[in-house]
Order: sequence, then structure tokens, then C-alpha cells
Amino acid sequence: TAIAAVSACSMREGIVIYDSNGEPIWACANVDARAAHEVSELKELHDNTFEEEVYRCSGQTLALSAIPRLLWLAHHRPDIYHRASTVTMISDWMAFMLSGELAVDPSNAGTTGLLDLVTRNWKRSLLQMAGLRSDILSPVKETGTLLGHISQKAAEQCDLQAGTPVIVGGGDVQLGCLGLGVVRPAQTAVLGGTFWQQVVNLPAPVTDPNMNVRINPHVIPGMVQTESISFFTGLTMRWFRDAFCAEEKLIAERLGIDAYSLLEDMASRVPPGAHGVMPIFSDVMRFKRWYHAAPSFINLSIDPEKCNKATLFRALEENAAIVSACNLQQIAAFSGVQADSLVFAGGGSKGKLWSQILADVTGLTVHVPVVKEATALGCAIAAGVGVGIWPSLAETGEKLVRWDREHKPNPENFAVYQQAREKWQAVYQDQRALVDGGLTTSLWKAPGL
Repeated sequence: TAIAAVSACSMREGIVIYDSNGEPIWACANVDARAAHEVSELKELHDNTFEEEVYRCSGQTLALSAIPRLLWLAHHRPDIYHRASTVTMISDWMAFMLSGELAVDPSNAGTTGLLDLVTRNWKRSLLQMAGLRSDILSPVKETGTLLGHISQKAAEQCDLQAGTPVIVGGGDVQLGCLGLGVVRPAQTAVLGGTFWQQVVNLPAPVTDPNMNVRINPHVIPGMVQTESISFFTGLTMRWFRDAFCAEEKLIAERLGIDAYSLLEDMASRVPPGAHGVMPIFSDVMRFKRWYHAAPSFINLSIDPEKCNKATLFRALEENAAIVSACNLQQIAAFSGVQADSLVFAGGGSKGKLWSQILADVTGLTVHVPVVKEATALGCAIAAGVGVGIWPSLAETGEKLVRWDREHKPNPENFAVYQQAREKWQAVYQDQRALVDGGLTTSLWKAPGL
């Protein structure tokens, strides 16, 4: 067979629970919000300091962590809770189904809120502080190390060869960064998908005193990443295309091009600043109290020459870049790490206009890779390192990345966007106040708020 090894990757935060026979008995996805009451309950522990303790240790808040989900099981499904023998992440479940071996890796398990950023191992005392069982945590193994081998059953199901090594994988974002060669301290990436992540590698574990951003273990041993998240950025663009651009979709189909390419061409004729139109969708990341204003466009005009589909599309692209720049500024403020360039990947990086706007808004040179969906490449690197095809994760990530293009910032546009950014930040706070007053509905609100 040409397949030397197999590894696995998944979304983070999602967990799978197994009984003593190794049978999966419960699972939940990353945005599962059933445990909202449990989040509120846990926040009150230890004189309302429990969440701060979790964050200082793990870099995570409670909203998406495993702790309230386990407490929810104890409250609502005690039959499952008491049968639970082991908990892993979703990627580990895939590896288990292939090999029969259960273990977690730091990059994915770090999002449970139960992993110590310094030791890269479980902090069992956090479960004990919450009154939960601490005997259900799987062994921790580093990405790129041997987990087991393809079982006969899995070989028959997946048309693989029995005995093929199964290598420990990791979380989607961290493996994506590996595939992009973002493996050294201070390197920075913006990953433009359904959500946008702004990721900065830190030279040492440190957390944000304001708890605005999350800190995750990288797949690179000993390294952590700050990560900010912009909500539904790619989804917002798809909504705009599908809701308002049926004509452009038809034209693009006839021309044999992507509708986004046509919309970008239209938007390129709109001046920077999009005639002052301000999209209100994702806020900057506020991990401790994470919610967004109601979706809207502010400062529209009724001049069809200035306010049209092209203008709104450009405004959305500019706004995604503005939110990214604000998130990167938050990271620099507490970490002291200031990027001098960034890697832009994911579906958003296919847009040449969007890539240039990101450079102009951040004031940073933007590098776009050939392989824009780099998570699968990162997972393949982990598998290859695990069987000795390549010497190390970091060295291989740097070696295999290839660059498609580079975008340098335009100083004049940067000045325009600095003003637009300041106005947007002020307007967004007013829009959040409308949500606080119950007058509008938040785009998304974290469990427990």
C-alpha cells in the first residue's frame, strides 16, 4: 500500500464519552449550548473566581469547555455520567475507531479547559474543585507520536491495510498552522473560514489579564498560541451572496467563474472605506463575556451609485479585516508580541481583493499560501513525522509550505481604515447596548450569559 500512516483531526471543544468497554455512549459538538445553566453555576464557585482559575491554568473560559458539559451530564443524564470511563475529543474518537487505542493530544484537549498550558497535561484539581469525577481523563500524547495500528476491523471498513501506524493528530486550527509553516514564536496567521481565527504563536505560556482571548497549546511541543475568533465571517458572506446576489450567481455561472470572484471585481471599483457603510456582525473577541450585537448595516445612504451590492460586499470584506486587526491588537497589548507580517489562509484568502484589504487594514504584509486549506496538510505532516518520513513537525511545516502571492499594505488606504476602525468600534458599543436593553437580538451569545 502507498499509505504509510494515518492521523486524525477535528473541530475542537467537542467531546466523546466512553464506557468501561470502550463503547462511545455520549458526544457533543463544539457549540453545544445545553449547559448554559451549569456555566452560570460554575462561575459562582470559590467566591466567583473559578472561571478565572480555569483561564489562568488552561487559557480557556467555561462557555465552551468540557467542565459544564460534564456537570450537565451529572445533572440531567446521571446514567451516562456514572457509566463514563473515559473522555476524548472527536479526532481521538476517529483514531480510536481505527486503532482501538484511546488518548488525547494537547492541541485539541487543551480546549476542554482542563489541560495545564505549562505542563501540557491534565489539571485534575479543576474537576475536583467543580465536584466532578477526575478519573475519566485519557492519557495525553503529543501530536506526531505513535498511537497504535489499524485494526483488522477498521481495515475492512475503510479499505486500509491492517497494521498501518495510526499517529496522534490534533486540533484543526493548530494543524492548519503547521501546514502553513506557522511554527515559530511571533508568527501570525489569519484563518478565513466560516469563523475567522487570528492566531499568534507565543514564546512562552502567558494568559490575558482581561480574559479577552483564548490561549491554546500548539501542536509544536512547548509552544502555545493566542487565538481570537471572529464569529460567522464566512457564513455572513455566504448569506449576503445567497440572499441578495442571485443575479450575480447566474452571471458567474454563465461566465464559468465563482460568484465571489464576480462580487470582488464589482467591489474593487468601490473606494476604500465603502462610502462609510459599517457592517455590524461579529464583535472583537471578549472571551470572558462573549456576545455580539444584532446583525445590521449602519450608515447606509439612498444614493444607488454609492450604496449598492458592490458597496455592501466591500464593506463586509473591510469589516472582517477590521475585526481581525482589532483582535491582533488585543493580543499584542497583553503579550508584547507584535507581528511584522501574517499568513492568510482558508477560503477567504482565495479573494485577491480581500487579501489586499487585510494588508491595508492591518498595515502588515500578507502572505497567501498555495495550499489554502492547510489543516489536511498539517495532519499529513503529523502522520509522516510519526513514522519517520520527516524529522520534526516544525521543520517539515516550514519545508513544505509554498507561497501563492504576497500583498503589501497601501499607506493611504491604511490611514482611511484607521479612521473607519475607530468609528466602527464606537458604533459597535452602541449596538451592544441595544442587545443589553433587550431591544435587539444578539448574533450569538455564549452559554451562561
